[in-house]
Amino acid sequence: MGTVLVTSRSFSSGNSDEAGRLSDAGHAVVTGPASHDLVVLQGLLRNAVGWIAGTGEITPEHLDAAPQLRVIARYGVGVESVDIAAAEERGIVVTNTPGANSDAVADHAVGLMLAILRGTTAGDRRVRANDWTVLRGRELGALTIGIVGFGRIGQGVARRLRGFGSRIVAHDPWLSNDAISDGGAMPIGVLAMAAECDLVTLHSPGGTCIVSDSWLARARPGLVVVNTARPELVDEHALAQALRSQRIAGFAADTLAGDTRGLSSPLLATELQDRVIVTPHFGAQTTQAVDTMSSMAVSNLLSVLAGDSPANPVSSKA
Repeated sequence: MGTVLVTSRSFSSGNSDEAGRLSDAGHAVVTGPASHDLVVLQGLLRNAVGWIAGTGEITPEHLDAAPQLRVIARYGVGVESVDIAAAEERGIVVTNTPGANSDAVADHAVGLMLAILRGTTAGDRRVRANDWTVLRGRELGALTIGIVGFGRIGQGVARRLRGFGSRIVAHDPWLSNDAISDGGAMPIGVLAMAAECDLVTLHSPGGTCIVSDSWLARARPGLVVVNTARPELVDEHALAQALRSQRIAGFAADTLAGDTRGLSSPLLATELQDRVIVTPHFGAQTTQAVDTMSSMAVSNLLSVLAGDSPANPVSSKA
């Protein structure tokens, strides 16, 4: 039937054999680097009719190297790395997997909140150095928590926080105040959130900086910031300075600028390690989320190759 290129590292690595599903449908499955290095992919793209793509960039040059390509099935929800207009010009359908990892990321966001508020990782380091000093933390239920971005993940975080008894406020420019209230949060402006909240968690798409120097200047003393969304939402240099001056109490994130190449981030400075927690962009990496993302990506891909409409198309006009 054709070759399907897979460049997502975790595709079909859960309990569900989605690679086998592609093979059963008559497709040869080949794998390539998640970085989407065009030099490496050139030969693999030549015969590909479908592409299950990770987070690497997909440019017009990639598409020109794939004359038989009919569908790019993004493994995940974000499509900012894909030149969708260029794909549409070439008759290539782009799809994604909305909602597949929402619960996994919401769980991880709350886990990071608990870890940074209680100093969990710093406490672990002290014990391993035979230092059993007790430092006092804060409880989620005693805090006002702001959620920036109130889509599937943001609302999932709100549902989890209600169990702790937190006061929840939220901002989302794409939702009405009534929709935010219906989701269990009080609507608030993103600037007002800095001054009113004890903790702010970021769940909005990239493209703009939320945690800027001017935003940080408004922050309530003791504010904690959590980011499981996009690195560009945070001015890392401004935040590092705010942490050093103790205007900000803590930061926990699942992403940094450059991600796996982010070792130069000022937030990883040794003197900040007791107030900064960073995990390796694995918020979506649960067995359940991997199975769902893999299944949705394969279903979208097979639908297009069969001449049908996929369940989750992405348009450049969206």
